[in-house]
Amino acid sequence: MSLRYAYNTNGAANHRLDDALRLIADAGYAGVALTLDHHHLDPFAPDWERESARVADLLDRLALGSVIETGARYLLDPRDKHEPTLIAATADGRARRVAFLCRALDVAARLGSETMSFWAGVPKPGVGREQARLWLDEGLDRVLDHAEAVGVEASFEPEPGMLIETVGEYAALAERHPHLRLALDTGHCLVTQDIEPAEAIRRYADRIGTVAIEDMRRGDHTHLPFGEGDMDVPAVLSALEAIGFDRLVCVELSRESPRAHAAIPQSIAYLRGIAA
Repeated sequence: MSLRYAYNTNGAANHRLDDALRLIADAGYAGVALTLDHHHLDPFAPDWERESARVADLLDRLALGSVIETGARYLLDPRDKHEPTLIAATADGRARRVAFLCRALDVAARLGSETMSFWAGVPKPGVGREQARLWLDEGLDRVLDHAEAVGVEASFEPEPGMLIETVGEYAALAERHPHLRLALDTGHCLVTQDIEPAEAIRRYADRIGTVAIEDMRRGDHTHLPFGEGDMDVPAVLSALEAIGFDRLVCVELSRESPRAHAAIPQSIAYLRGIAA
């Protein structure tokens, strides 16, 4: 089988969204991981529904599938990166994150996206882990209810340094939330070093909603172009092929925006070279 590759727009942050989508399509990708942001389909803009319809039409014309990503740095708070989260210390903050994730699901439904990907957040000083887990469960219940209502899967991404940072911790979370899919970033496995990326693919094959791929060094959470880290990319691609993975495999190079025009075609050329 042939894997279907996508490129994450957080690695094209200096481009207009339409220009980024055309670069991705022209390079031969099958889809896009669209990180909702103030300049890329702002989910809080007054015309978000009209813009969603316009982008959906463009994706259709470009023959691009999609995954909705929610990791924008300052979309909710211009002074505090990634905040507020599902485990924010204030009820208002947690509600704002839930509302954002529900809006992201609404956008995903309008775009016909495969899934919406999100994470837990980092506990702030003074927030105990048990309390944070309770808040996370409460938020997940609300997000998953909305996901079911709009007919879009919600996929949870374990993120190094956050409350839930390993795939094993995701598995424990999914026992309480059985409809929660896994957003597997293969590079994160090298950072936490709890499981090899290819083994994570095989072990959680029936849970994976989307996959992110990039190069990364062991123990260092820096997204790198292929060939600059410790990722065994051939093993990852072989594992995905072995489980018959037919969803988008999303290249995430969030630090490569200044050279996105080059990184976009170079990345898919590298992946295709391995497949060949």
